[in-house]
Amino acid sequence: MKTADLCDEYADWLKLCKTAFYSYGKKKEFNGEIRTVEVYEDNSMVKECLETIEPGTILVVDGGASINCALLGDQLAAIAAKRKISGIIINGCVRDSADLAHIDLGIKAIGTCPFKSNKRGEGTKGSTLSFGNVEWIPGQFVYADDDGIIISEKPLDSKPG
Repeated sequence: MKTADLCDEYADWLKLCKTAFYSYGKKKEFNGEIRTVEVYEDNSMVKECLETIEPGTILVVDGGASINCALLGDQLAAIAAKRKISGIIINGCVRDSADLAHIDLGIKAIGTCPFKSNKRGEGTKGSTLSFGNVEWIPGQFVYADDDGIIISEKPLDSKPG
């Protein structure tokens, strides 16, 4: 589902993420139901979420836009791909970007950083996040491709509302 086509059809029901993200995974188009985790320079809860959320979902990670360390690398991406998670959107950095490009997963992040994160087990799962001039609400739906990231309250196979 191309975001441009979805915007043509459903513009009145969509929110546009205004943060500039780069694509790192093999999948360039992906969509699914939102699951959230908020962390800061600690990817322990990112791993925990990837090991437990449902296949087909999108994990949205608010890392506070930190560029000091990566919240996702090839090992966590491999877990997500094996579990058939549709994608990961990170308001933060990734590493192992050359390897991520070969993993069958949608991955969006604001940049790369070779440093690994801390492992303190800190963060919050399942809360509404706010970045990119939108709210990321668990249970809503996200659609992403190289043109952008859009959010809908309901899946776009039926008109929202």
